[in-house]
Amino acid sequence: MADRSDTKNRILDAALASFGTAGFDGTSLDDIAVGLGLRKQTILYHFVTKRGLLNAVVDRCAGDLTRAMEEVLAGEARDWDRVEALVRRVFRLALDQPVLLGLLREVSRPNSPGAQRMRANLDPLMARARIWIEGEMAVGRMRRTDAQLLLLSAYSTVVGVGTEIEVLRAAGIEPTLRTVVQRRRELLGFLRSSLDPRD
Repeated sequence: MADRSDTKNRILDAALASFGTAGFDGTSLDDIAVGLGLRKQTILYHFVTKRGLLNAVVDRCAGDLTRAMEEVLAGEARDWDRVEALVRRVFRLALDQPVLLGLLREVSRPNSPGAQRMRANLDPLMARARIWIEGEMAVGRMRRTDAQLLLLSAYSTVVGVGTEIEVLRAAGIEPTLRTVVQRRRELLGFLRSSLDPRD
């Protein structure tokens, strides 16, 4: 049983790397199988179809994002400190799993096969974040603004980092930690100016 679980996780890791860099259309089950030293039928045994594999990758990544956010939400940070902690945690996850940004970019494209699946996974978390922000606004701890639009802007910035990394690589420039840190700083500045009533 442990072997099956290990094989399934290896397939998911390889599929995330492929979907996150080559996209859905550019991902080949044959190539994943060869890269892992498996037969294509082994992948199909676990996931049935290429779309099933993408769905499993999306579920896993959305789960990683949700757990990262839940850690912060369950912590002691409040008000602006919580917003900053959430942004830092998401960027830390992106640095730990850079292909995650590529997957987010892939499923954010119009008509992406994984878009609806990712949305279904993240909608409850986004709704919770919106309700929390609106509650903070209602009691005056955050400046009033459109919480939904603010969250979409933050999400777009995180996805944009993934796109920027791929553009740099395509131009022959290896992205550095400095690039990601700069984007995180810019996002925090935007959120602070939008939300922090002390500014």
